[in-house]
Amino acid sequence: MENAHIRATKRATNVSLDESLLLEAKTLRINVSQAAEAGVARAVAEKRAELWVAENRKAFECWNAYVEKNGLPLGKYRNF
Repeated sequence: MENAHIRATKRATNVSLDESLLLEAKTLRINVSQAAEAGVARAVAEKRAELWVAENRKAFECWNAYVEKNGLPLGKYRNF
């Protein structure tokens, strides 16, 4: 699903960028559309991960409390 945006239909949009950054990208022959898309995809993935952690915070807290009280399940079989 991570690369789903690659197969998606493209849609034109307006984006405002720092002029000197845009000039440097052009000088370096960077495809600004691809770079912007990659940056947005990364930002979306990071935000989704952040939301997932927030949505599951209670489960993490419960699990940590369980482990603190009872130890890890099958912990006696650990070699480290």
